[in-house]
Amino acid sequence: MSDDIRPGDDDRRLRNLQAVLRHHAQSADEQTPGDAARPPVEPGVWRKRLRALGPIGVVLLFVIGKFKFLLPIVKFTKLGTLFTMLLSVWAYGLFFGLPFALGFVLLIFVHELGHGLVMQQQGIRAGAPVFIPFVGAVIAMKSLPRDAYVEALVGIGGPILGSVGAFVCLVVGWVTGGQIWYALAYTGFMINMFNLIPISPLDGGRIVGVISRWLWFVGYAVGIAVFLKTYSPILFLILLLGLFSLGSTLRGPHQRYFEVEPQKRLAIGVAYFGLLALLALGMWVADAPLESIRTGAEQQAAEVEEFP
Repeated sequence: MSDDIRPGDDDRRLRNLQAVLRHHAQSADEQTPGDAARPPVEPGVWRKRLRALGPIGVVLLFVIGKFKFLLPIVKFTKLGTLFTMLLSVWAYGLFFGLPFALGFVLLIFVHELGHGLVMQQQGIRAGAPVFIPFVGAVIAMKSLPRDAYVEALVGIGGPILGSVGAFVCLVVGWVTGGQIWYALAYTGFMINMFNLIPISPLDGGRIVGVISRWLWFVGYAVGIAVFLKTYSPILFLILLLGLFSLGSTLRGPHQRYFEVEPQKRLAIGVAYFGLLALLALGMWVADAPLESIRTGAEQQAAEVEEFP
């Protein structure tokens, strides 16, 4: 990150994102009739309702129409994944509205799908992803990677595909002008950057072991600094779990686990730090359109206070 970033920028960006989420959550509440009886759903009405969601509905219609092309993804998932996804959408929707919740959970799924595809390509058996509301999602490896390089490939696969998903949201936001797409893009870039903190069990911890195991200590310093600023209970749990497993992580599963060719170390290092830079750039680009929502919300609040 450049040195000209002001200390209050992180707080301002968070307020921008919160303003957009409140805006869309309130819009969803205003469009929901209070106690009106719901008429029976006629054939074809669900298509009209999907179209009413705007770009998200168009995407869902396309996915339903092209379902036969999604069999590889369907094989990757199981009933538990679908149930926990729906549970997460419901939980996030209570606070941020259904459209954002649906997009956010799908971004998490794309991230986990990146891990799963790399594991499949590397011959590593894996379980289906399980979603945990307000925590994220996890996917278990049922067999160990051959060496630290393969583990790094698995670790970076999620953030790479997750960043692609966030970039797609950014492009849709640029084309349509919808702030919710910018909010999804910003959130997607942010959660993928968070996952790149070099602490086990985060993705960053799995990646940097092949570069240099000293980076884990740098990661703990960064993680502690972020915790002291945010007091995030999730980050505290991650730091605690990583601390308990630090000894076994440093040793590796077997003696030659970290013996990797220099060119592979270099390739992972370039990919890791390059991805960090791209994610920081993506957050900066996605944040600019959100500023107008926050500014408008603050102006409306000021007008209400001035003219009760």
